[in-house]
Amino acid sequence: MSPFEHGEVFVLDDGGEVDLDLGNYERFLDVQLTSDNNITTGKIYQFVLDKERKGDYLGKTVQVVPHITDAIQEWIERVAMIPVDGKEGPADVCVIELGGTIGDIESMPFIEALGQFSCRVGVGNFCLIHVSLVPVLNVVGEQKTKPTQHSVRGLRGLGLTPNILACRSTMALDDNVKEKLSQFCHVSAEHIITLYDVPNIWHIPLLLRDQKAHEAIFKVLNLPSITEEPSLMEWTTRAAICDKLHEPVRIAIVGKYTGLSDTYLSILKALLHASVACGKKLIVDWVPASDLEDMTEIENLDAYKAAWKLLKSADGVLVPGGFGDRGVQGKILAAKHARENRIPFLGICLGMQVAVIEFARSVLGLKDANSTEFDPSTRNPCVIFMPEGSKTHKGGTMRLGSRRTYFQVSDCKSVKLYGNRRFIDERHRHRYEVNPDMVARLENAGLSFTGKDQTGQRMEIIELPDHPYYIGVQFHPEFKSRPGKPSALFLGLIGAACGQLNAVLQSGLESQEKVNCETVNCPSNKKAYQNGYATKPTNIITDAVYSYCNGVHS
Repeated sequence: MSPFEHGEVFVLDDGGEVDLDLGNYERFLDVQLTSDNNITTGKIYQFVLDKERKGDYLGKTVQVVPHITDAIQEWIERVAMIPVDGKEGPADVCVIELGGTIGDIESMPFIEALGQFSCRVGVGNFCLIHVSLVPVLNVVGEQKTKPTQHSVRGLRGLGLTPNILACRSTMALDDNVKEKLSQFCHVSAEHIITLYDVPNIWHIPLLLRDQKAHEAIFKVLNLPSITEEPSLMEWTTRAAICDKLHEPVRIAIVGKYTGLSDTYLSILKALLHASVACGKKLIVDWVPASDLEDMTEIENLDAYKAAWKLLKSADGVLVPGGFGDRGVQGKILAAKHARENRIPFLGICLGMQVAVIEFARSVLGLKDANSTEFDPSTRNPCVIFMPEGSKTHKGGTMRLGSRRTYFQVSDCKSVKLYGNRRFIDERHRHRYEVNPDMVARLENAGLSFTGKDQTGQRMEIIELPDHPYYIGVQFHPEFKSRPGKPSALFLGLIGAACGQLNAVLQSGLESQEKVNCETVNCPSNKKAYQNGYATKPTNIITDAVYSYCNGVHS
């Protein structure tokens, strides 16, 4: 999926490459989704065609109705029974997001399927929330309801009637606007929710609660017996803390797709989670990697100077992943700048690989050190194509999903940030890796490979022991960061960038000692303790940091 067209490609534990919307659901709900939670037209058509080829339809003509629409409904009902919150048994309510805009030809089979579905399951088992825009004319400040009226009319013409309207606008809807929408859209005023602009996105759950959105949903689904006031103390505290932050921490993101911030959405969220935990206001400086290169100095001197000014003024540097050779030299220069000037650095995926290349060139003196992705004929390949990868089929052939990393060094920053665990599970998305034949030379020169896979041949984490904070990882820690549970490595980067790294590392050690004590005292956890890892999640690291920085426990 092109990042310019789709934004970020979010990766799930099972290796599914999905739209960034699923990342939003995982972060807000703190759940672990699977590939089956992402329905696409391609999946449905392939499912139906496979059934036809096997003879399941007994030679009948395969049509959009009923075969495609039935397949959509079967998929929804099957996946709705699979728990994603770590608890046993199916969920009480399954949330379905139908993307696109009413009237799009691509979504027609799905709308028809949901129309049939709502009729089949009956009243009380199906609640349709229609999200619509209510634009405000800047000249007079008038809120226009016509777009919502027309979209609801189009939706009803396709067989679906909304029970609740979620109206996106820059400001809260006036009462007379709600009454007008209620009259023309046949939705009660109590079921019209305003989603207006707020200082930060963590106010949205509070906004929904204050407008009794949960009561409206329960009423439509006929679930009044389990209705209770939402427990949103954590969200309230988090939103308030975020609003009051004023001490800045500047992080330079050196990437290829800096013109579209959605490409790095999970990285932005992970940085935000960590900066809030450290009590700092996050400021992101976007540095186009190619603007740091010598060629830009010749062709566009202003852009070159601007890029280097941003990089040199940053408290920390983050080099994210990417594909292709454009901007790679700029990323290498950013890694070199951070290493030589002792600036906190975090390299993710390609960011780790360019850090290895830069180290080989600058420290080992291998001027032609490179990745075979960028120079297949290099005499010093620091990064190579994975042996099990496919060079002919691109889709779904990378090393994807959750993979285990074993720590090789007991006294390093990464293991302390993760609470002195023996191993961690993080999500991957790559087809190139550090050349294991180069590892010994790199280690002898001072680069430490502190994390490897179970075979010991695949490098997962690099560190410079004598640097304040210089870490590169082959995996993507940003995908598992949560509000109130920031990723350990992002927490380390922000902590190092604002002078709190020692406190962050100490909180990780103290939390681990507490978990070890609890684990030993619990008979069911003795085996886990004996194996050298604790059963509690990584977020324990951040509890003490919240207390240390803000005087507030999340």
